[in-house]
Amino acid sequence: MLTREQNELLCRVGGDAPMGGIMRRHWLPVCMSEEVAENDGAPVRSRLVGESLVVFRDSNGKLGVLDEHCPHRGASLVFGRNEECGLRCLYHGWKFDVDGNILEMASEPDGSALMKSLKQKSYPVREAGGFVWAWLGPKDELREFEPPAWAPKPGIKYAIVKMHAACNWAQVLEGSIDSAHSSSLHSTNMPAAEDVYGSTATDEAWYRPSNDKAPRMQFEPTPYGFRYAALRKPIKNPETDQYVRTTLFIAPFTVLIPPNNQYNLAQMLVPVDDVNTMFYWIAWHPDPKKGISQEAWRRFCGATVGEDINADFTKKRTLHNLYMQDRAAMKKGDFTGIKGIPTQDMAMWESMGPIADRSRDHPGSSDMAVVQFRRMMVGAAKKFKEGAPAIGTTSKVPPSKLASFEGIVPKSTDWRTLGTDAGVPADEAVSAK
Repeated sequence: MLTREQNELLCRVGGDAPMGGIMRRHWLPVCMSEEVAENDGAPVRSRLVGESLVVFRDSNGKLGVLDEHCPHRGASLVFGRNEECGLRCLYHGWKFDVDGNILEMASEPDGSALMKSLKQKSYPVREAGGFVWAWLGPKDELREFEPPAWAPKPGIKYAIVKMHAACNWAQVLEGSIDSAHSSSLHSTNMPAAEDVYGSTATDEAWYRPSNDKAPRMQFEPTPYGFRYAALRKPIKNPETDQYVRTTLFIAPFTVLIPPNNQYNLAQMLVPVDDVNTMFYWIAWHPDPKKGISQEAWRRFCGATVGEDINADFTKKRTLHNLYMQDRAAMKKGDFTGIKGIPTQDMAMWESMGPIADRSRDHPGSSDMAVVQFRRMMVGAAKKFKEGAPAIGTTSKVPPSKLASFEGIVPKSTDWRTLGTDAGVPADEAVSAK
């Protein structure tokens, strides 16, 4: 359990909240590249840690991330004309380039002093791994951009699900690091099977070699956050083997979850503001013969735009319509009656309320990673408030060197040797105790 004060430190990201300050010391995903793929295409509204932004790609293909509201009278630039290497406000015709410079002031006389004295707030931008990234922190603390885990080199095939969650970022992230819930909540999509030796993906399900719903948890802090293992009894040879699933938390908002035999999996749980989160789920594989298409991935997740979710990535299945839960399907064997793994999760997260009251929680042994996450991040917020570096900014471990793991191994195998830290210097691979 957390006190109310600790819960506030963990959850609040707006204004000068310490957790928001931590987030701003990392490159943040503003939107997917596909949303601004077209030169001079429609601008895209985004919101991160309480900041309203507009994203656009200009005539030359350069990306811009600006404050959403025109500095003239505050109208939204999302409605603007994207043309001739600039974004023009519809209200009075003021035009801005990707760096926030004012190119034209249609409503002002030639030589207006405003042209020289004003500049729209802009943010450094990078593009990688299917995302547009922005730096919202102090520019004198700008960090070198590191490609994400799913884009260690050009040409990697990846697929992305994007979905809005109407609740605080921390309860979404806690779901991503909670290995135990998948055996219950997602049991229809991740059924146990005797004839598989690891997570085996088909078009309909991920079959798993264990029906053990009470994993033993082991935890290790690391320079980038932490990793932990969920150890289960396999269906076959439980006396000699164990089924291992490792999860990595890359502070402050990225999780590498256990893969299957066709693709690796990562999630980013990015704070929109105190009570909204953007959920991203990425599937990828370095082998071009494996992986999954964008269309197939969104279909499997029940996250097809226009069918399952709206154009702004809000859900059609919501708390207000009980996520269109099908009780008849439940009677026939579907565990939740809710379509899609992400929406099943959303039903749990959003039903906790906009910000979960952790002072009322009663964590069990399977909640080890969740409890450690809370302790780590509350401690990180306190230290940041006192002037310490933001968590995750001092690690020398490139995300591209990290990987989760799942599979059946002999009981004598140390799970810490599985999946991650390949090629990482020894002094960085050890736990940060």
